[in-house]
Amino acid sequence: MSNMRIVYVLTSLGIGGAERQVLALAGRMAGRGHAVALLALMPKLAEEWPTTLDVCHLDMRKTPFSLLAGLAKGRRFLLEFRPDLVHSHSFHANIVARLLKLVVPATTVLSTVHNVYEGGWPRMMAYRLTDGLSCRTTVVSEAAARRYVRLKAVPQRKCVVLSNGIDTVEFAPDPKRCARTRTEMGANGEFIWLAAGRIAPAKDYPNLLRAFARVTAACPQAQLWIAGEAAGTEFKRVSGLTVELGLGDRARWLGLRRDVPALLNAADGFVSSSAWEGMPLAVGEAMAMEKPVVATDVGGVRELLGEAGVIVPSRDSNALAGAMLELMRRTPEDRHVLGCQARERIVSNFSMDARADEWEAQYRRLLAHYG
Repeated sequence: MSNMRIVYVLTSLGIGGAERQVLALAGRMAGRGHAVALLALMPKLAEEWPTTLDVCHLDMRKTPFSLLAGLAKGRRFLLEFRPDLVHSHSFHANIVARLLKLVVPATTVLSTVHNVYEGGWPRMMAYRLTDGLSCRTTVVSEAAARRYVRLKAVPQRKCVVLSNGIDTVEFAPDPKRCARTRTEMGANGEFIWLAAGRIAPAKDYPNLLRAFARVTAACPQAQLWIAGEAAGTEFKRVSGLTVELGLGDRARWLGLRRDVPALLNAADGFVSSSAWEGMPLAVGEAMAMEKPVVATDVGGVRELLGEAGVIVPSRDSNALAGAMLELMRRTPEDRHVLGCQARERIVSNFSMDARADEWEAQYRRLLAHYG
């Protein structure tokens, strides 16, 4: 089968789950012999995921001039690279890729939505008005698909669910690394809960902090580690709540971390308190690391967890705390069994290599029909 020329369009290469998912997919496509390049809307950031792939930054900012200049630069790049397929990810990149099709009509555009909520009605209208410029829209969960079809942002006939993939080699338990990281982090035999993700309203950290305050009241020998960029107004708000709840150093803000596999390995459990999600990578990565998971019932979480974790309603800190305490009170053997079931579910249904096979087949079908 002939190799393809693929351009992945994303807002930035910043340290986020969707960005890492795109880079993992792009890397695997390049490893299979396809010609791959990345188109990033934003200027190069101080903190980005590393990649050996070619990257073109469009240097777009929130001004009409930079948008036009970025589109012109994108047009030049596409004419030079001559991709068979342009695969864009998340709202801004999806719209820009569709606009680029107006100036490079031969381009075949595939859009991917990574969250169950990507903004209000103006964005949904933008999706609807530009839908004809994209040959297909994929979403990461059934829950997200239902919402976007219901809002008429995506027609049912053009909507396909392709969930995220997890690197089951990178996210695999290692007892030596676990012991080393726990020592370095000062776990001291306490029960460690890990939460990971950007400090943003979607993650609903106030819900988590209120739940953890109830957990520590009942079981003081616990720590909560939160890995996510500790900056901005949302961080000020939630860190202030940490003080207000009297959590002290029980809740530890770890900032932006590149060693999430080691942190997951060291933790005793993973908790996700999100108010909304698409298909949360961090939950899947925790499952691959054989960690028992407590998560809110949002987006594709239920599709991901199945029976291999505990699901509670969103925005209910009492329910979240209850599930965390129940899991802590189980025997280590029970938690290990649950963790093993979680990893088996990821290996069987959500591995990155299997997902890359599905993407490659999807690309070939689209190009056979639209290319």
